[in-house]
Amino acid sequence: MAERISGYAARFNSETTIAGEFREMLAPGCFARTLRENPDVVMILDHDPGRVLGRTTANTLFLREDATGLWFDLNPDPTTPSGQEAIGCVRRTDIRGCSFGFRVRSEEWRDGENRLPLRIIKDVDLAEVTLTAFPAYTDTSASFRVSSRNDAADRVKSKAEAAMKARGITV
Repeated sequence: MAERISGYAARFNSETTIAGEFREMLAPGCFARTLRENPDVVMILDHDPGRVLGRTTANTLFLREDATGLWFDLNPDPTTPSGQEAIGCVRRTDIRGCSFGFRVRSEEWRDGENRLPLRIIKDVDLAEVTLTAFPAYTDTSASFRVSSRNDAADRVKSKAEAAMKARGITV
């Protein structure tokens, strides 16, 4: 069995307030270019580069942009202190959000009209994603699950066993 942490490190079209100074929102597609061009992104704990949990080039972190946002699937190492901490904190839901480190490549600003100005981020250079208890975007997510190392094979096996049981064959 493999322990996995997955969720959304960022969600599109969701506003947050940054330092009480401006509102910010991620536009759909803002991660597309960087995911194509930067094959090496790390997941860390609380933006601490000394607490690496996974890496795309090591195939321990998988990232994809979909219609909702930036989805991740992490295979943390339970033999490392950071991996144990991530698994424990996410399993207990002490940590259930994410953040990300980035540099803005393209943005659009809109006047606040009696509200704080709005920055719409259109393109970023993504450096890292992070598990954190205090995400700037509160609708991010991180959840723990235990999965088989070969989910597809287990599904086929379960389906075959169910078919045999339906025919009266004891498994």
